[in-house]
Amino acid sequence: MLGQDDNAVTFEMKLSKPKLGLNERLRVDFIMNRDGDNFNPPDFAGFKVIMGPSQSISSSWINGVRSYSKSYSYTLSPTAKGTFTIKQASIVINGETYKSIAQDIEVTSAVDKPSDQMTADDVADENLHLVAEISKTNPYLNEAITVIYKLYVSPNISVSNYQPLDNPTYNNFWSQDIKVNGLSAQNGTYKGKPYRYAILKRVVLYPQKSGKLDIEPLSLDVTVDVPTGRRDFFGQRMYAQTNKTVSAGKRTIHVKPLPLDNQPANFNGAVGDFDFTVTTSKTSLNASESLQATIEVSGKGNLKLFKLPELELPSALEVYEPEFTEGVRTTLAGMQGKVSNQYTIVPSFRGKYPIAPISFSYFNPSTGKYTTVTSNEIVINVLEGPLSASSNANTTLNSNKQSVVSSGNEFNFLKLNPNLTNKSVSYFFGSTSFYLWLLCPLLLIPLAIVFRKKRDAIAGDIVGNKIRKANKLARKYLSAARKQLGNKESFYVALERALHNYLKAKLKIETSEFSKDKITELLKERAIDDSTIDNFIALLKNCEAARYSPFSDVQMQTDYDKASEVISIMDKQL
Repeated sequence: MLGQDDNAVTFEMKLSKPKLGLNERLRVDFIMNRDGDNFNPPDFAGFKVIMGPSQSISSSWINGVRSYSKSYSYTLSPTAKGTFTIKQASIVINGETYKSIAQDIEVTSAVDKPSDQMTADDVADENLHLVAEISKTNPYLNEAITVIYKLYVSPNISVSNYQPLDNPTYNNFWSQDIKVNGLSAQNGTYKGKPYRYAILKRVVLYPQKSGKLDIEPLSLDVTVDVPTGRRDFFGQRMYAQTNKTVSAGKRTIHVKPLPLDNQPANFNGAVGDFDFTVTTSKTSLNASESLQATIEVSGKGNLKLFKLPELELPSALEVYEPEFTEGVRTTLAGMQGKVSNQYTIVPSFRGKYPIAPISFSYFNPSTGKYTTVTSNEIVINVLEGPLSASSNANTTLNSNKQSVVSSGNEFNFLKLNPNLTNKSVSYFFGSTSFYLWLLCPLLLIPLAIVFRKKRDAIAGDIVGNKIRKANKLARKYLSAARKQLGNKESFYVALERALHNYLKAKLKIETSEFSKDKITELLKERAIDDSTIDNFIALLKNCEAARYSPFSDVQMQTDYDKASEVISIMDKQL
C-alpha cells in the first residue's frame, strides 16, 4: 500500500485468514482504489484455484467525495500442509506499476468442522458475468461499431433483480441507444461452459476522433439467489440471497484515421456506402413558375454527420433557401436511409439554363477507398416570359427594320358636316354625390383622431416595439427551427443554419465556412458587445454538441428563445 493520504493510489492483498486446515478454503482479494490494467496474479504455489478471478467494482459519492474500489478475488484450496507464501501481484495504474505485499499462510491438518465453506458471495462471483461485446475494435473514423452488453448467469444460480450503477458516457463518440424490447434469457456458452444470458443494453457508436479511445464500463448491482444445499420442512431447496456488483470492464478501441492519399478535394466527412442523385420536378416551364431541385444522398453510413453539397445555378435563376429532409433510422448495423436538400427555383426570363454537374465524395470502409459520384447536367428550358436585357436589345434592332404596310385610308378629308346631336346635361352641384363628398371629411375626422391615438400609443410602447421586432426577426430566420421543436437533431440543424443565414444577410459573407474564432473576430470588428457575441457562439456550440449529447425539450425551447433575443440585439448594433 503506497501512501496514506486520500489521493494516494493503494493496491493491497487481503486474506480471509492467516491459518487454515487442509480441508478449508482461503479467499484472497486484491483491492485497489483506482482503475488499473494488466493485472498479473501470483502463481499461488501450494494451492489450487477453486474459483476466480472474479471482478467487482464499487463507486459512490458521499458528501461530494467520490469513493471507488475495484477488486479481483480468488477462492483457493490448499494441496499440502506447511507454511506457504502468497507472492506479490502487480497491476498498472495511470502508467505506473504497483505491487502488493507478499503474505505467509499456515496450513494445518484437516479440521473436524471447516469454518468457511463457500459462501453465497463466492458462488455468485463464479457464476455471474457482465460482458461488453464490441463488433469491431479497429474501425475507421466515423465508421459505425456496435456494443452489446450481455449478463451471463450460470444455471447454478438465478437473478431476481438488477440496477445500473455507472452508465458509460461515450466521450468522443456519436452514440445512439437501440431499444431492448423486454429481457429474454437465451442459451449460450461462457468460457466453454453452458450459461444463460440476457441482452441488457445495445448502442451504436460513431468515433469522432482517431487514435486510442476508451469505452467506459457499465456496472450493475445484481440481486442473486444462490442455492444453499439445504432443504426446508417440505423438501424444497433453500436459497440464500446476496447482492453483487458486476462490471463489463473498460474497453479500448483503436480508431484508424481516414487516409490522406487520393482524398478528393470536395470530401466533407461522409463515411459509408451511398448513392447520390440530383433531380428536378420538371425541366420545361414558363417564367415566374417554380420548380424543385433535390440533392439526395441515400444508403448506409454516417448520414447525420456530414454536409450535403450545394446547388450551383446560373444568376438568372432565383433560388430560395433549401428545405432539409431527413429519413434516417439507426439499427445495429448503423444509420440507414436518406437525407436531402430541396431547392425552390423560379426563372425570370425566357431561355435555356444549365444546372452544372455536382460531385459528392465519400469513404467506403469496406473497400478502404474513396468514391466520387457526379450528377448529370440538367437543362432548364423556360418557354414563355420576358427576354433578358441582351435579348431585348436584339428585339429592338429587329423592330426598326420592319416595313410599313399601307392600308389605303391613311389620308382622308375632314368632314365639314359632323352631324352632332345634343345630350342631356346633369349638374354636380346640388346632386346626391355632391352632399356625400361634402359630408365625407366630417365623418373621417373621428376615425383619424382614433387612428392617431392608436399610432402614438404604439410608438410610445418602446418595450413592445422591441418585442415585436424580435418576434419578426425570429419568424424570418428561425421559422424552420421552430417547426422542429421537440426533434433534437432536426431542430439544431435548422437553428445552426438560421444563425449562419442571419450573418450571411447582415455581413454579406458566407459564415458557414468560418470557424467560431473567425466569426467572433468579424463581430468584434463591427462593434458588437462581448456578451452578445458570447451568447451567439454558445448557441453555435450547442448546435454541435446536440449531435452527441441528449438535449431536453426545455433546453431546445431555451436555445430558441435565446436565438430570438440575440438576433434582435445584433440587429440593433449591425
